[in-house]
Amino acid sequence: MKLNSSNHSKYLILYHIVFCPKFRYKVLIEKQNLNIQSRLKDLIYNIANIYDFKIIEIEIMPDHIHLFVSTKPNTSLTNVVQIIKSITARRLFEEFTTLKQFYSRCGHLWSRGYFVCSVGNANSETIKNYIKNQKYK
Repeated sequence: MKLNSSNHSKYLILYHIVFCPKFRYKVLIEKQNLNIQSRLKDLIYNIANIYDFKIIEIEIMPDHIHLFVSTKPNTSLTNVVQIIKSITARRLFEEFTTLKQFYSRCGHLWSRGYFVCSVGNANSETIKNYIKNQKYK
């Protein structure tokens, strides 16, 4: 990966992030008229463009999401996760009423926690390949 630049610094900040739907239910599916995975990917890429971070790799499994993200030094990782979770939950509930009905008792799509690992440049290709191959394991 190449270094990023700002006015007075060079940086490479990479994170591997994983988070799950509430109760780890397998609700992030692609079938017939429910294209939740495709829509979720589109939403996450749009959020990244708006909030100025970069999605290097993404894979959505029925019960969890893997993201490989590059951020600026002044960007809080907690804010990145919070923004992704809140906007995607709201939009998916608006667009997929069956999903909203499924989670109607608790009212939340995403579980509270998440996994994050900072990734050095030497490991970035390994992480990208790991995320790309999630569906084939």
